[in-house]
Amino acid sequence: MIFSSIHAKQQSVMLPTAVEKALDFLKAHDFTKMEPGRYAIQGDDIYAQVFDAETKPAEEQRPEAHEKYADVQFLASGRERLGFTPDTGSYEVAERFDDRDLIFYKKVENECFIEARPGCYSVFFPEDIHRPACASGQPMTVRKVVVKISVKLL
Repeated sequence: MIFSSIHAKQQSVMLPTAVEKALDFLKAHDFTKMEPGRYAIQGDDIYAQVFDAETKPAEEQRPEAHEKYADVQFLASGRERLGFTPDTGSYEVAERFDDRDLIFYKKVENECFIEARPGCYSVFFPEDIHRPACASGQPMTVRKVVVKISVKLL
């Protein structure tokens, strides 16, 4: 898992090319003025989903993971908390949607939370279980962009 901001000065480490491509896309657009929807970056290998979400208390959001794609979750407006924990392989699956590359878990342990503000991004790899759109204070509507990166590019 990686957490940073697109407003940070030049990065001192080299990220995978596909992640750099996703960050370049995020830096180049004002998502508060874009219509919600799917935007191709590199066909089905890298694409962005722009949407509005309602944050909720963490206990009302389900932890999730993906097997075929890494997520670059970007906050364009609002505030949110994101939970994360390593996938130990021991968590019970609540629901699985293979067609959407989405796995929800009943519960996880040793979860940490980060606070995101506009410009923050998190990169969640398949081994990272994450819990997005948790309220940071009062629930609110946030504008999010999730760039999906096929793991075959990593």
